Amino acid sequence: MKYIVIGLGNFGLSLAEKLTKFGNEVIGIDNSMSKVEAVKERISHAICMDATDEYTMNGLPFKDTDVVIIAIGEDTGANIMATAMVKKLHPNRIISRAISGIHETILEAMDVQTIIHPEEETAERWAKKLSLKGMVESFELSINYSIAEIAIPDKLVGKTIEEVGFRNNYNLVCVTIIKKMADKNIFGKVKRVNRIQGVVTTDTVLESADILVIYGENEDIKKFIKEH
Repeated sequence: MKYIVIGLGNFGLSLAEKLTKFGNEVIGIDNSMSKVEAVKERISHAICMDATDEYTMNGLPFKDTDVVIIAIGEDTGANIMATAMVKKLHPNRIISRAISGIHETILEAMDVQTIIHPEEETAERWAKKLSLKGMVESFELSINYSIAEIAIPDKLVGKTIEEVGFRNNYNLVCVTIIKKMADKNIFGKVKRVNRIQGVVTTDTVLESADILVIYGENEDIKKFIKEH
């Protein structure tokens, strides 16, 4: 996949490097030449430019990019301006970094669907989520085992837990299901929030908007995602 990471501070740089290691093509953007020089040999492309300038941003290959991540963290105004610029130019998925609760509310009002909190989430976890299609979240319990949140694959919609056969067919355990519910922020903007459903039973039916929470070996989780 192809990514543009805007802002090569600690989080943005780490994310760009890890996405590159996962085999993705990454363009890193920053207005600091020293940061660009430091990373140019470690990611696919590194460019020194102002992400709040529409003229220069127009030159980026947005239409051929799968995801744009605005990782600017030290300047809230620059983050919001860059996010607005990307929303105008980029037709696909946008992820932006929130520095505070107010900043997050502004991004939600701008209809940014995915918001990162680097103080709570590591670049490695985000690299995994972005690189493995269908992975929503993961938490490593050890070197070999993880709990992962995975969007329900289309082919499993309408099936029960028993019919899927997580244990027998995939060597995995379905811990619970998360459902997306509608909620409103202070601006009246509707957003989707997660509601955990508790312990699933064998006759629990999987629905299209559900998120599976599964436990197992990392390789088995990766295999399940790739098969579906």
